[in-house]
Amino acid sequence: MPAVQVEDTLVLPRIETPDSTLLVPRPVLGRSSAPQGMEGEGFPVRRAFAGIATEYLDPFIHMDQMGEVHYGPGEPKGTSWHPHRGFETVTYMIDGTFQHQDSIGGGGVIKDGATQWMTAGSGILHIERPPEALVISGGLFHGFQLWVNLPSTKKMISPRYQDIEASQVTLLTSPDGGTLFRLIAGSLDGHDGPGITQTPITMVHATLSPGASATIPWNPTYNALVYGISGDGVVGVDDVELTTGHLAVLGEGDTITLRANERQDERHEAFDVLLLGGEPIGEPVAAYGPFVMNTRDELRQAFEDFQAGKLGTIPADHL
Repeated sequence: MPAVQVEDTLVLPRIETPDSTLLVPRPVLGRSSAPQGMEGEGFPVRRAFAGIATEYLDPFIHMDQMGEVHYGPGEPKGTSWHPHRGFETVTYMIDGTFQHQDSIGGGGVIKDGATQWMTAGSGILHIERPPEALVISGGLFHGFQLWVNLPSTKKMISPRYQDIEASQVTLLTSPDGGTLFRLIAGSLDGHDGPGITQTPITMVHATLSPGASATIPWNPTYNALVYGISGDGVVGVDDVELTTGHLAVLGEGDTITLRANERQDERHEAFDVLLLGGEPIGEPVAAYGPFVMNTRDELRQAFEDFQAGKLGTIPADHL
């Protein structure tokens, strides 16, 4: 169960149901299933965007669902120090704890509904690891890492770190209170999330109670992706089935419709989805490893700069 919960959603601001006579619902163009793999030192992930054409993802580059896994003592894993350039990384912890540290002095503990937003820009080194106490005890680990592209005019901006605590996330609900929306970044029906983004996007974690449905307005200039975090439900006016690890790509329109099945599986009490949308950048993408640039020459320069130590240095008090 997500760490951020609300006992009575009816006390929250509500997202009004859009007028169906004036707005166009977004159709589901296709659905994919995320393959599973390992990241960093060996923590399990689902590659959410695998097999999806970049034209439907822009401005997003990559997304991993980390876990959901219950570690035993000594099992939690993280990453080693590594570089990034040319994009933003967003680490959202639904449950569990991760530590972040970077070469510009940013860092802290990301836990239970918190988000760390790192603008790599011209270059940065960072590390993400479970804290020592979690390694010793084991425990629940579940979250996401999303890569958001930067336009060519912002590829070389100064790096920046944002720490978004769970208490800062904008909480909203549907008219009947059956859906809890956690708005992390961007805008939804006139409400703004706390994340400061270089590329205009909206990022929402929604939880629908069994049998609940919600139709929400969506910026018509943005793309629209709906990823099944856990539980079972449908998306779109055609009721396309969605469950854990499935990504629905939506077409053009003004609204997104979601509905949770009346019966959920034994492990989950509700239908959880991640909604993503952004303003397409429409530029060439040259991505390899930890760098996302516009050309192969820029990629080559990024590797040379990293090897020359120009992307930062590991701090003396490193994790």
